[in-house]
Amino acid sequence: MWTHKAWPGRFLPPALPATDRLRAYAGWCNAVEGNTTFYATPARDTVATWAQQTGPEFRFVVKLPKIVTHQRRLAGVENEMRAFLDAIEPLGERAVLWTQLPGSFSPSDVDALRRFLRRLPAALRRAVEVRHPDFFADTSSAAQLEQALGDADAEWVPFDTTVFFQRPPSSEAEQDAWAKKPRLPRRLRALTDQPIVRYLGRDSVAETVEGWQPWTEAVAAWLREGRTPTIFVHTPDNDEAPALARRFHDEVRALAPGVEPLPEPEPVEPATLF
Repeated sequence: MWTHKAWPGRFLPPALPATDRLRAYAGWCNAVEGNTTFYATPARDTVATWAQQTGPEFRFVVKLPKIVTHQRRLAGVENEMRAFLDAIEPLGERAVLWTQLPGSFSPSDVDALRRFLRRLPAALRRAVEVRHPDFFADTSSAAQLEQALGDADAEWVPFDTTVFFQRPPSSEAEQDAWAKKPRLPRRLRALTDQPIVRYLGRDSVAETVEGWQPWTEAVAAWLREGRTPTIFVHTPDNDEAPALARRFHDEVRALAPGVEPLPEPEPVEPATLF
């Protein structure tokens, strides 16, 4: 996402027009999760404005529509996928197709995933997030999934919630996340040259930073191997997410000094009455 109620006036200019919000966000971070595409396929003209507001290195990890992944479970979705791919075409090769599957999508469904991935455009990167516990607890199920992903040059997207679930929630935002987020083991293995990681911390900045330490080491190692990872840092309320993302980037740069710095954000002017 690139808009959040706590960000205007702090990370983004106040009262910024919708057509400029992504441009301002891109001054803080160089990638975004396209979560709204899960609920509705955007108009192609809207996506064209996203492309215009960002530079050639900016990466869009766009979630496939809910009807494709959750309702029809990757079967009989030719029309929906054709419409979706046409809508995001203005992003070009900056788009990564993010297939987030429901917790009920089990190892017995991997063949359906294999067939689906085989039909996606070869020019676009592909990434898959699974939530069924067997993919993490059973080595043969994990190997089966890795084989299917490897055949399609697709990445396995880990959603690391281990730190978040280490102690009970202490705020309304944490309570909401506690009820909704999956409880799965941390997975540090990358399959492709462009790994994607989703990390959920706590309201506490200190706990969030402490919890991501395994990832700074892993990401620095990937960079030294020539990979180009994308890391998304979340907290239950996401109020500090842009600053936390830049802090994570700085910690990785300390371990891998050759990494380019993130862009310098524009100064945020205080709101005025006139």
